[in-house]
Amino acid sequence: MAGPWQWAGAALTLTGLLGGSFNPAHGGHRAISLFVREALELDEIWWLVSPGNPLKADAKDMAPLPARLASARKMARRAPIRVTAIEAQMGTRYTIDTLQKLVRRYPHRRFIWIMGADNVANFTRWRRWRDIARLMPIAVVARPGYDDSAVAGAAMAWLRRFVRRSDQRLNWTMWSTPALVFLRFSPDLRSATAYRQANPDWHRDYEGKRVIDGVTHKSVY
Repeated sequence: MAGPWQWAGAALTLTGLLGGSFNPAHGGHRAISLFVREALELDEIWWLVSPGNPLKADAKDMAPLPARLASARKMARRAPIRVTAIEAQMGTRYTIDTLQKLVRRYPHRRFIWIMGADNVANFTRWRRWRDIARLMPIAVVARPGYDDSAVAGAAMAWLRRFVRRSDQRLNWTMWSTPALVFLRFSPDLRSATAYRQANPDWHRDYEGKRVIDGVTHKSVY
């Protein structure tokens, strides 16, 4: 009988999902992704470049989607990372809707959601956040300054009972959900905010360029 990491007798592709605005993508995104891939023995990581974050009302600093996608593709070059704007193509706005569609659309893959400890701290603000936890395992990457607030947050009052030991992380494909594992990553202080402050017009380097989606292979303009 096939195990939970198999589908119809065939091995599944183990895929980590990292969502964000990537405004712009930077070395911190790459470093965290490669760290998680190795820690969980994933086949690849997908960067879900969001068309917009519902929790961020002020979008004046948000570069156009094609520019953010292009910066992410450049940063992911020669790494097992696929960059996609599939949320915009599917017309989803909230993470739960995106993840449900991905699970249905790609049955040959086993997904794990990757998020920073800062997002755990405000997880209760996400639409149907408990359903996200029930849908697939979650890997939480420790980030400087956020660990205490994440552990003390309202979401952890519910999630704490589902936390798995980090030394069990390679068994994540066999976990029933909800399931949460914390991964300790050496602090990386790089941020998109700092890059924008240093170069507010960074996105102009990508204006008018055709970008190919790394998952759907469609052109994004």
